[in-house]
Amino acid sequence: MENIGFDIDKYDTRRTESRKRRDISFNFREPDRVVTHASVCSPYFCWLLGINIADYYQDIDIQIHVQTWGLKWRYENLFDDFTGTGLHLDIGTTAEGVVFGCEIARPDHTTPYIVRSIHSMQDVEELQVIPPQDSPSIQQHLACCREFAERVEQLGLDIPVSPPSLGMHPPISSATAIADPDWVYMMMAAEPQAIKLLFDKCFQAFCMLRDYMIEIGSADYDSLGLCDDNSAFISAEMYKEQILPYNKALYERYGRKYRYLHTDGPSQQNFPVYADIIKLNMMDVGGWSNLQPAVDILKPAGCVIHGNMNNRDLYGGWTEDVRRIVRQMIRMAGPGGGYEFAIGGETYPGVDPDVLCRTFEYAHEVGEYPIDIPEEPFPEEAQKGKPGITP
Repeated sequence: MENIGFDIDKYDTRRTESRKRRDISFNFREPDRVVTHASVCSPYFCWLLGINIADYYQDIDIQIHVQTWGLKWRYENLFDDFTGTGLHLDIGTTAEGVVFGCEIARPDHTTPYIVRSIHSMQDVEELQVIPPQDSPSIQQHLACCREFAERVEQLGLDIPVSPPSLGMHPPISSATAIADPDWVYMMMAAEPQAIKLLFDKCFQAFCMLRDYMIEIGSADYDSLGLCDDNSAFISAEMYKEQILPYNKALYERYGRKYRYLHTDGPSQQNFPVYADIIKLNMMDVGGWSNLQPAVDILKPAGCVIHGNMNNRDLYGGWTEDVRRIVRQMIRMAGPGGGYEFAIGGETYPGVDPDVLCRTFEYAHEVGEYPIDIPEEPFPEEAQKGKPGITP
């Protein structure tokens, strides 16, 4: 594949302005306009390029091409406050498969996934947690990371490459990666002491992996970001009793200075815990949580809100509904800073790039400080799941 001519220095002025804007807003002050972040990742770029996503995940040269092309495309088309520059070996959401030695399925035109190997408590009891330094699959992954960096150098690309690294989801999301989610949820309700063994093993594996990443210089004890989608699909009581002890322990151990959380599900039931007990610094509330409770609970606790635009709202084109959603999100969350307008999670293939770009252009237009946007009700038939509307 041809090399992409990408010169990050070309965007230095813009990136400096974005960093300043983010710094002001994330310290709960108002910059010139609302901070924005277009959550676009390699699967979306594969779709734009017409590349089979399955091929992307199995070929280093394709990964380098797509990621480099994606960096250039977003800097030249999406004028948000993204400041990234680097490349990395991308394995999708299959880290638990690497850690526990599971089979990985790689169907055409979609991201790879773990073939779940846990179907009973006997399987849980037999599940082995192998130290990373002794794990063939983890060591093979790290070798592939080094091969990726070497290939970038061979191609003569002057683009930073992430160090060899691997990170897991926290316990409930790790458990549901290697076991059927419905079975895990059922066991949490029916036999909580039994399923605790699976969570204990996932917690142990997380800590062993993180400690090893710290040892090899790929992570530190000061900052921790967790992606915990599956915690959104249990009750607040179940979360506090069965999941919070693990997540709180992880943040206390590895998030001494900074704590970030992503959930891509309805998580407002846990906002008080995130604010008062976990004490998050920033949260991606995804595309399904209600925005007003985030403003009322998370922001006063010093937690920056990221996200809440739902990817699905962009599939219908550049409509007045989309513009109204943008206006109302910024009206609710923008005043006082502490907010980053973004698509919760990421932008999926199928979203018209013109609609995506216009969404952020419009956010910049209506998000200039001081914000003066009138409240507008959503159409009754569309209220469910909209920002600030209780489902």
